Amino acid sequence: MPKPPRSSRRTAPGTPSDNDDALFLQALGDRVRELRARRGMSRKILARDSKVSERYLAQLEAGAGNISILLLRQIAQALSVPIPTLLETAEPHSAEVALIGQLLRRMPAARLPAVREQITQAFTDSTAERRRRIALVGLRGAGKSTLGKRLGELLLVPFVELDAEIEREAGVPLSELFLLYGQAGYRRYERRALECVLEANERVVIATGGSIVSEPGTYDLLLSTCYTVWLRASPDEHMARVIAQGDMRPFAGNAEARDDLERILAGRTVLYGQADTTVDTTDRTIDESFRALAQAIAEDTSHETCMHEVSP
Repeated sequence: MPKPPRSSRRTAPGTPSDNDDALFLQALGDRVRELRARRGMSRKILARDSKVSERYLAQLEAGAGNISILLLRQIAQALSVPIPTLLETAEPHSAEVALIGQLLRRMPAARLPAVREQITQAFTDSTAERRRRIALVGLRGAGKSTLGKRLGELLLVPFVELDAEIEREAGVPLSELFLLYGQAGYRRYERRALECVLEANERVVIATGGSIVSEPGTYDLLLSTCYTVWLRASPDEHMARVIAQGDMRPFAGNAEARDDLERILAGRTVLYGQADTTVDTTDRTIDESFRALAQAIAEDTSHETCMHEVSP
């Protein structure tokens, strides 16, 4: 069967085209030339220190060098900069970004959480503003869809399942999305879908996919614009609820499913823990879990008038 014409194939958002590749290589060449000039290095000196030929460097700086990662590392080492610095776009604030990055890299790891908290408090929406959008995070089976829908009805705001918005953006089910574009394509659609939901809704309840915390940029966007709640449950509870929904796919042919689930939960615990608050739904009925969720967000006076409806 002949392949469809190139123009008829879907392209995931952010998928590089030939023109994108050319622009990227040109930006990379400009960046190398800029850094070399900033350090007062001739091309000959850079060639000597990086052990990359002067001719190849000339091609690279002209935007015509399809450089390998190993050669890029040698050039970065010769310029005394980390590889990401070479890959930055030449924006007006790039020098400030580079200086901030260097400051953070020199900082002891133990101090980074406190620095992140200070930056978040200084440059993101206030807690009161973020409470206008409530996002539920956690593994499958935690109750995000069930509790999120009830919370939206209680607060008289839209309820959005992010996975459904991703499918709408992509025009295909999630299973096909992964087959067509892989994990990277899914992440691009996930980011676009979240941006669209935030742009379209000043007030909303969002049920996110369990793995959204694994994509730093998207998760940071969620944390900075929404009041986030981690719906937590034990591994056994997660498995029991998914099975009760009639979905055996996560466990089919996998005798180690529970161990895998424990490892996933352990690996994401720190990330889920960055949410504003945690509601444990283990051994709780839906009504009990919903009351706990409502109580967790009741500190915002804009929601207090609704809370009497779910009081014990």
